Amino acid sequence: MFSALQQKSLHVRVFSLAFPMVLSNITVPLLGLVDAAVIGHLDHAWYLGGVAIGSTMIAVTFWLLGFLRMATTGLTAQAWGGNDKTGLANVFLQGLTLAWLLAAVILALHPFIADAVLSYSDASAEVKRYADEYFSIRIWSAPAALTNLVIMGWLLGAQNAKKPMMLIILVNLVNIVLDLLFVVGFGWKVQGAAAASVIADYSGMALGLYFVARVWVESSLPSPLAQWKKASAGMSRLAKLNRDIFLRSLCLQLAFTFMTFQGATLGDDVVAANAVLMNFLMLVSFAMDGFAYAMEAMVGKAIGAKNRQELLESLTATSFWSLVISLLITLAFLLGGRSIVGVISDIPAVREQAYLYLPWLIAMPLVSMWCFLLDGVFIGATRGREMRNTMFISMAGFFAIWWLLSSANQDIGNHALWAAMLGFMALRGITLGVLFAYQWRRGKFLLSSHP
Repeated sequence: MFSALQQKSLHVRVFSLAFPMVLSNITVPLLGLVDAAVIGHLDHAWYLGGVAIGSTMIAVTFWLLGFLRMATTGLTAQAWGGNDKTGLANVFLQGLTLAWLLAAVILALHPFIADAVLSYSDASAEVKRYADEYFSIRIWSAPAALTNLVIMGWLLGAQNAKKPMMLIILVNLVNIVLDLLFVVGFGWKVQGAAAASVIADYSGMALGLYFVARVWVESSLPSPLAQWKKASAGMSRLAKLNRDIFLRSLCLQLAFTFMTFQGATLGDDVVAANAVLMNFLMLVSFAMDGFAYAMEAMVGKAIGAKNRQELLESLTATSFWSLVISLLITLAFLLGGRSIVGVISDIPAVREQAYLYLPWLIAMPLVSMWCFLLDGVFIGATRGREMRNTMFISMAGFFAIWWLLSSANQDIGNHALWAAMLGFMALRGITLGVLFAYQWRRGKFLLSSHP
């Protein structure tokens, strides 16, 4: 097992998959900062408020459909590992078909979605107006945004992380440039910010389809037009896998949403401090997601090839580097956490609140790395049912920890929320780890995967 760590080529392979995805993740908050800076310099605050709410509505909608990327990565990696050219073609065409069907449903329902969400908001009439305006324009990027999820999953499953990175960077750069042109240059305000994002998503889709076409030709895959009808007939496996990953993502979103709203009941300083500390969790996510993506691609390939040794080597090398990175992040939080808080906020009351709960974040990298890694393992193995069931258990644990601590001591307040979040991350890793160990010992994990 540990002899795998002496293979330089294995380490290079891990970083060739993980590092581009880490860089891609870093560009996402950059776009948010530019959006805020551009819209925030307009003459009224309601423009920024409207864009903030509208973009959140879009982000949550597309994030919940992230199963398109995850399922595609696992299935593609298995087909790639098994040198199954027909399977490679089918996975992409099935994913594309499902993405376009979902986009059509979203476009048809978007007025009702906007009305339903905004009716629960306490924002002013002006903020709601501009949120609706932003959402109604931005939603037309759905076909491109969902197609991009499939493209990124397919390319990553084909063991290529550089092309998805280039796609994401292009989308963000085009968005930033057009933000400046449309909002600052043309004075289109909220409409300009929304239009910039729509054009950026379609630009990314064009580049992504070009990348897919190149891989398609280089790999001598079947003609897409001839294969499409056959691929559409076998979508039940993909549909079941996507269903399970969607339910898992919904539970994850519910836990984070509860933390935000429950924190808001504890006072303005607490909710602001939580917002500051969530940036720490975002940093952990950026780093660990890159290695989780690498795990998805490498595990899927090994399972497709039915190569137990390759699977063991992939698990060992990726886990090793995840542990190293987690230790470095923990050390950075321990030594520089207070300084990071100071950079994010200069409000004394918010800083003091953040300092109180900082120890929970210092513990987070080493606790949460296992759930990120094991998510990658189970996505690569396309075992969505297990991911769904363990997430149900973890979510129940999250609420149980919060309720028990809050009931035992009314003064514990925000500590109960952060204890529940840390427990949630730990339970995700423990439940998946126990299940993986059970299946590994019985030689089941390398067998044909199932959704």
